[in-house]
Amino acid sequence: MNENSLTEQFGLLYAAPTFLEGVARSIDIGDTLTEYNGSESGAAADLQALRSDWLAIGNDLRQSITQFEQDHAKQLNHG
Repeated sequence: MNENSLTEQFGLLYAAPTFLEGVARSIDIGDTLTEYNGSESGAAADLQALRSDWLAIGNDLRQSITQFEQDHAKQLNHG
Protein backbone atom coordinates (compact mmCIF):
# COMPACT_ATOMS: atom_id res chain seq x y z
CA MET A 1 0.00 0.00 0.00
CA ASN A 2 1.50 3.32 -0.96
CA GLU A 3 1.60 6.43 1.21
CA ASN A 4 -1.13 8.26 -0.73
CA SER A 5 -3.65 5.48 -0.20
CA LEU A 6 -2.75 5.39 3.50
CA THR A 7 -3.40 9.12 3.75
CA GLU A 8 -6.70 8.71 1.95
CA GLN A 9 -7.65 5.83 4.19
CA PHE A 10 -6.50 7.04 7.59
CA GLY A 11 -6.23 10.82 7.22
CA LEU A 12 -9.90 11.45 6.69
CA LEU A 13 -10.68 13.27 9.91
CA TYR A 14 -7.58 15.39 10.34
CA ALA A 15 -5.60 17.65 8.05
CA ALA A 16 -2.11 16.36 7.20
CA PRO A 17 0.48 19.00 8.10
CA THR A 18 3.25 20.12 5.79
CA PHE A 19 6.88 19.82 6.87
CA LEU A 20 6.99 23.42 8.08
CA GLU A 21 3.75 22.98 10.01
CA GLY A 22 5.29 19.91 11.63
CA VAL A 23 8.31 21.95 12.70
CA ALA A 24 6.04 24.70 14.03
CA ARG A 25 4.01 22.15 16.00
CA SER A 26 7.11 21.15 17.93
CA ILE A 27 7.09 24.60 19.58
CA ASP A 28 3.29 25.06 19.64
CA ILE A 29 2.77 24.70 23.37
CA GLY A 30 -0.92 25.69 23.33
CA ASP A 31 -1.84 23.31 20.48
CA THR A 32 -3.18 26.23 18.43
CA LEU A 33 -2.13 24.79 15.05
CA THR A 34 -4.22 21.60 15.15
CA GLU A 35 -6.78 21.44 12.34
CA TYR A 36 -9.46 18.87 11.65
CA ASN A 37 -11.30 18.18 8.41
CA GLY A 38 -14.97 19.07 8.58
CA SER A 39 -17.90 16.71 8.26
CA GLU A 40 -21.58 17.30 7.65
CA SER A 41 -22.37 15.88 11.08
CA GLY A 42 -20.97 13.73 13.84
CA ALA A 43 -22.76 10.74 12.36
CA ALA A 44 -21.13 11.35 8.96
CA ALA A 45 -17.70 11.55 10.62
CA ASP A 46 -18.39 8.31 12.50
CA LEU A 47 -19.52 6.56 9.33
CA GLN A 48 -16.39 7.70 7.51
CA ALA A 49 -14.18 6.51 10.39
CA LEU A 50 -15.94 3.12 10.56
CA ARG A 51 -15.57 2.67 6.80
CA SER A 52 -11.88 3.48 7.08
CA ASP A 53 -11.45 0.98 9.93
CA TRP A 54 -13.15 -1.84 7.99
CA LEU A 55 -11.09 -1.06 4.88
CA ALA A 56 -7.95 -1.37 7.01
CA ILE A 57 -9.15 -4.69 8.44
CA GLY A 58 -9.88 -5.98 4.93
CA ASN A 59 -6.43 -4.93 3.72
CA ASP A 60 -4.76 -6.63 6.70
CA LEU A 61 -6.70 -9.84 6.08
CA ARG A 62 -5.80 -9.84 2.37
CA GLN A 63 -2.13 -9.33 3.18
CA SER A 64 -2.21 -12.09 5.82
CA ILE A 65 -3.90 -14.56 3.47
CA THR A 66 -1.44 -13.78 0.68
CA GLN A 67 1.51 -14.19 3.05
CA PHE A 68 0.12 -17.47 4.41
CA GLU A 69 -0.40 -18.80 0.88
CA GLN A 70 3.17 -17.85 -0.07
CA ASP A 71 4.61 -19.40 3.07
CA HIS A 72 2.60 -22.64 2.68
CA ALA A 73 2.34 -22.89 -1.12
CA LYS A 74 4.11 -26.25 -1.27
CA GLN A 75 1.85 -27.82 1.36
CA LEU A 76 -1.31 -26.32 -0.14
CA ASN A 77 -0.51 -27.65 -3.63
CA HIS A 78 0.40 -31.16 -2.54
CA GLY A 79 -2.44 -31.64 -0.05
